[in-house]
Amino acid sequence: MPIVILNNSGRRFPADPGETVLEAAQRAGIALPYSCRAGVCGSCKATLLEGHCDYPRNPPVALSGTSPGQHAVLLCQAVPRDDLVIEAREVTSVEDIARRQLDVVVADKRPLAPEVVGLRLRPAPGEARLNWLPGQYLDVLLEDGRRRPFSIASGPQADGVIELHVRHVAGGGFTSWVNDALQVGDTLRIEGPLGTFVPREDSERPMLFMAGGTGFAPVKAIVEHFIALGTRRSMQVYWGARSAADLYLRSLAESWEQAAHALRFHSVLSDPEQAEQSGLRMGLIHEAVLEDQPDLSGHDVYMSGPPAMIDAGRKLFLDAGLPEDRLYYDSFDYAPDVLAQILAGRAGLADL
Repeated sequence: MPIVILNNSGRRFPADPGETVLEAAQRAGIALPYSCRAGVCGSCKATLLEGHCDYPRNPPVALSGTSPGQHAVLLCQAVPRDDLVIEAREVTSVEDIARRQLDVVVADKRPLAPEVVGLRLRPAPGEARLNWLPGQYLDVLLEDGRRRPFSIASGPQADGVIELHVRHVAGGGFTSWVNDALQVGDTLRIEGPLGTFVPREDSERPMLFMAGGTGFAPVKAIVEHFIALGTRRSMQVYWGARSAADLYLRSLAESWEQAAHALRFHSVLSDPEQAEQSGLRMGLIHEAVLEDQPDLSGHDVYMSGPPAMIDAGRKLFLDAGLPEDRLYYDSFDYAPDVLAQILAGRAGLADL
């Protein structure tokens, strides 16, 4: 049985045959960074110092373009072939929060944008409320064993209410059901909390947040957490979308500037016509960030949204001087089972 050793802390844990490094770490109660769990986003990238691993499930897409000399591995897909020594960030803040399953009842459902539905979920009678850190996500468990991940758009509440922002994907089976058929009073089975996109409070550096589309949900939770703490750190919040209607809680985000004097909110639209009509800034969100902040060497950066935005932002922000260990992100990608089928050419939008 291979042993995995974390070089920074010296912690070690065994990996069962066929088990990925991430799965083995989670079984051992050790929190390593991850997001998509499908080898696409790169959140779980680490450095392999000793040993060998294979990728029998999904190809390590997020390593494309990475020099072999960097010895990078993706922990969510890497299966140890022998003992490993790796250098990886540990997210100890999430280790004491137990992941569990529970039933929740839809307490409220409302349209937030033409293609976005807001849900408020309450623990079903007899269920204890879920605990989580702002920025984490949950899985909705479907009857056939599949899972659909959704970021939690709020921090823990005394009444246990969980806020979700669900984008309707045209032709998507599950999101179409949420949009068209899910009713207040219906019960869902969920598992959480998941993910390591959480606030890092052990820093005094200015913070920069970049959200694309419904990637605003976990950013909202983290920003509101820092506001509630009364932080004096500078916060620059960028939210990009195609149209003004897609900035579905823009008035809320704008109100943060009154709640936190060191916070500035920026909205950016990628569609030139929409930007002209609304009077909002036009461009790509990561380009707007760099226009305003060309030197990121002194920042902590949080970003959440579609994979293309995450990939572009990651490359350009590192080029702008941001140390990689100060870049935290949550990539909104396909569920792992759907991605595996897409890579094999066996799935489409109806599987979402």
